[in-house]
Amino acid sequence: MKLAVLMSDYRTGSDIVDRLSAEKLGIILVGNGVYHAAAKEGGKACPILEKKADFYALTEDFESRGFTADKLDSRVKAVNYGDLVDLIFNDYEKVIWL
Repeated sequence: MKLAVLMSDYRTGSDIVDRLSAEKLGIILVGNGVYHAAAKEGGKACPILEKKADFYALTEDFESRGFTADKLDSRVKAVNYGDLVDLIFNDYEKVIWL
């Protein structure tokens, strides 16, 4: 199964993502979830980025929080709303929201 996970929170949901298994896993960071892509705690990147997955962050959401694409972790690809729709309809069979 090809599963996309939309994460909209920074403090919750990581434990659920740790338990997910899919043939192809995509984690799409939206809303406050974009902090996973740019924030560092104790100088270390967010542990969720260690998960074997493709990571995306919604441009409109990280820019509205004062981040630029060059501040995102290198494992995270910036996407706009059009890209997000393409991902959901073309690359993944199921989508969940955390």
